[in-house]
Parts: sequence; C-alpha cells; structure tokens
Amino acid sequence: MSRPHLLDALKDQVLRCDGGFGARIQAMALDVERDFLGKENCTEVLLISRPDIVREIHRSYFAAGADMVETNTFGGSPITLGEFGLEGEAFALNKRAAELAREAAEEFADGRHRWVVGSVGPGTKLPSLGNVDYDTLEAALTVQADGLIAGGVDAILIETCQDTLQIKAAVNGARRRPARRAARSCRSSSR
Repeated sequence: MSRPHLLDALKDQVLRCDGGFGARIQAMALDVERDFLGKENCTEVLLISRPDIVREIHRSYFAAGADMVETNTFGGSPITLGEFGLEGEAFALNKRAAELAREAAEEFADGRHRWVVGSVGPGTKLPSLGNVDYDTLEAALTVQADGLIAGGVDAILIETCQDTLQIKAAVNGARRRPARRAARSCRSSSR
C-alpha cells in the first residue's frame, strides 16, 4: 500500500510523532567502548555499532501508536560529528539512520501509513555567535539533508534551534542538496 505524501496526510488528520530518541538512548546501560566505540554521547555512532537498538526504538514508537518517527540524526551534521572524528561519515550515517527508521516503518502491515522524518538538530556551533561561518554551516547541513533524503525520509525537521542563521542554513542546505530534483521527481510520481 502506497503512503500519501506527508503534507497531504496532515491536511486530513493529526499525526502522532515519536518521543525523545536521545532520552531513550541515555536511559540504557550502554558501554562507552563497545556500544559508543569510545565516542561518548555520540548517539549517531550507534547507527554503526548497534543498529539493532536504533531500529528497536523506532519499532517501539510505531507499536505504541506513532504515525511517524524521527531519525537518530539530531547531531548528524559533519560539524557536530567532527567533534568525534566522524565528519567524513556524515552522509553515510544520515542515510543509514533514515534506512533504519524506514525498515521499522515497513515492518508493520496493519494498514496504517507510517512516515520517517529526518532530524536536524542545532549542533554545537552557532553562526550568530561566530562559532562557525554561515557558508561552512550551510554546506555541512547540505551533506546531512542529502544523506537523509538518500535514505528515504518523507520530510526534514529542523528542531530546537535558537539561532535564526542556523535555521536559515538548514533550510537552504536542504534546498541546495545535489539530489533534490531526482527526489522531487520520485515524489511526484508516487502521489
């Protein structure tokens, strides 16, 4: 069964979203070396080391009645991942996060539609404070958006941002990503 475009579904009904992904991770007794590969507090590394946990969290939210889940990419920009030496893995991590969420959504065959929303958090460096220049931030968020779309998200959620320049960089990054036209063509044909 083909799911409607997310915006079309929102015209007809209120959709329930999942709860806090990071809070669920932090509540687990995970080992810093084994599970986080020595990168404490980098929940995105679990996409590599413990995809089973990431997928199960998505499943649990869907099973509890969520219509959509957010990807495990709140800190998935190359800039934030760079703090853990993972900046070069940003595209792959974001793509994998979307794929895991999509896999969890597709496991349910109860006739309900389920969506995946790509999470883009504020990061740790803000352009308004001079921590990062605008062009560098926009380029980094383009990489993140491209990975999310390549992995199959239905939408991108720019969340918990207090810096309007960061929001602008995230929106513009999503708009200028290289695969944009191909994704739009696929969406149009699936309606």
